[in-house]
This record gives sequence, structure tokens and C-alpha cells, in this order.
Amino acid sequence: MVQWVMLALVGLAAQLVDGSLGMAYGVTSTTLLLAVGTNPAMASATVHLAEIGTTLASGVSHHRFGNIDWRVVARIGIPGALGSFLGATVLSSLSTEAAAPLMAVLLLLLGAYVLVRFTFFGISTKNLGKHLPTRFLAPLGVFAGFVDATGGGGWGPVGTPALLASGRMEPRKVIGTVDASEFLVAIAASLGFLVGLGGQGIVWPMAGALLLGGVIAAPIAAWVVRRLPARILGSAAGSVIVMVNLRSLVRAFDVPEAAHGAVFVTGFTLSALAITWSLRAHLRTRVNPAGVAAAPAAN
Repeated sequence: MVQWVMLALVGLAAQLVDGSLGMAYGVTSTTLLLAVGTNPAMASATVHLAEIGTTLASGVSHHRFGNIDWRVVARIGIPGALGSFLGATVLSSLSTEAAAPLMAVLLLLLGAYVLVRFTFFGISTKNLGKHLPTRFLAPLGVFAGFVDATGGGGWGPVGTPALLASGRMEPRKVIGTVDASEFLVAIAASLGFLVGLGGQGIVWPMAGALLLGGVIAAPIAAWVVRRLPARILGSAAGSVIVMVNLRSLVRAFDVPEAAHGAVFVTGFTLSALAITWSLRAHLRTRVNPAGVAAAPAAN
């Protein structure tokens, strides 16, 4: 019973971050399922099944608060569904031994990307309101969907920063649009895993617990999306993902036990510095939004 409550809390926490950042539900949940011994394909299949419900709830919630650009949803979501189906069938065909280090590397890279992106670059709104062409959205959707299925998460970490970096959509609409379009990705990935693994490839009670927590969190995240310091949450989420997958890589590649301490201390120190940097940058922005030094007072 305690295990299912903990999983529901994981789903709740992951959806709070995902609904506020437009990323990290799949990466966070899959990382934690791997940490408790679930094999990579089953972990990704279980999370994607739960995401069918959480992304639907998140999309409805974001729609109510006007956080979605529906023109972009179809143009990125349909290619994303194709990419995720392909990714699910590829991951299903890999052995657990081969998939474990691959999954850990992908998650580590995604975590590092989230960490660096939010720590050092924040959110750009350059060129806000300009049209996003299909020739940009379709390849992005296919790639993000493929990474999402094979890495157990990646739709948000790939899609959200790319859309934010374009500067053509408001951050809140990027987050809502990515969350809403992920519904299509989750359905396609789940179908791919059902084809590749069958029903026995999904841990149904885990999926249910993650779903319950995510559905509870979805409307809360949509409501606070304009209020939470996304830069700090992004750095924190990236840090957690990096640290957990450092542990997985150390095990997968048989790193000598004597080196474990140095690896983890280095990772923890860099994560702490990144979060501190993000916090200071956020506070500076609040004090001086224009980023211009205040003029000295006249005598």
C-alpha cells in the first residue's frame, strides 16, 4: 500500500513540474521506475499509459486557462505520434541488458539539457507572435516523439525548449500546447508498446498510481503556470534527473566502487551550483526586470 501511495505522490510531483514547465513527467517518472528495478521497456510503457490520462487532464486544464495554441497542437502532435510509435517499437525490440545503459544515457542527456537550458538561458520571448512553419514543427515532432518513447520521456525536454527558443509563442502557451499535444504522443507510444510487448509489458497498478497523482496535479499546475519560477524548477528537475541517472550509469558500466563517491559528489555540487545560479538570476529579474542597472540617485 505504501508503495502505491509513493507512486501516486511521484505522479503528482512529476505532473506539477510537467504542467508548470511543459516537460519532465515522463523523464522523472521513468527515472524513478528504473531506480526501483523496472526494466526500461516496461518502465516507458507504464509511464506512457499513465500519460494518456494525465495529458488529457492537463490539456483540458490548460485550455480552460487559455494556455494552448491549437493550431500548433496538430502540426506538432501528429508527427510526434508517428515518432513515438516508431520509438516504442524500437525500444521493445531491445534486450533489457542493451536498453538499460541506452536509456540511462538518453535520460542523463535530457536531464543535462534541461539543467543547462534553464540555468543559463532562462526563457526567451524574442520574435513573440510570429508564425511557426510546419517545416519546423513536423521534424521537431517526429524527433521529440521518437526520443520520448525510447528515453521514457523527452517530448517536453525536446519540444518545450525548442518552441521557447523560437521566441514566437508566449511561454505559458508553449507549456500548454506541448502538454496538450503529448496526449497524441502518449496514445501512439502505448500502442507501439502493446504491439511490441503485449499487455504483460505494462505494470498496470503502477500506471494507475501514477495516473491518479498526475490527474490530481494537472489542474493545479495549469492554474499556477504563470506564477511558478520556471527557471528554478527547470534547474531542479534537471538536477534530479542527472543525479539518478548518474547512479544508473555507474552501475551499467561497472565504474569502480572507489570512484562512486567522487562521481556523486561532483554531480551533487554542480547541481547545487546550478540551482543557486537559477535562484539568483530569478531574483535579479524580479528586482530589475529590464536587466538594466539602476541609475544613481541625483544629489
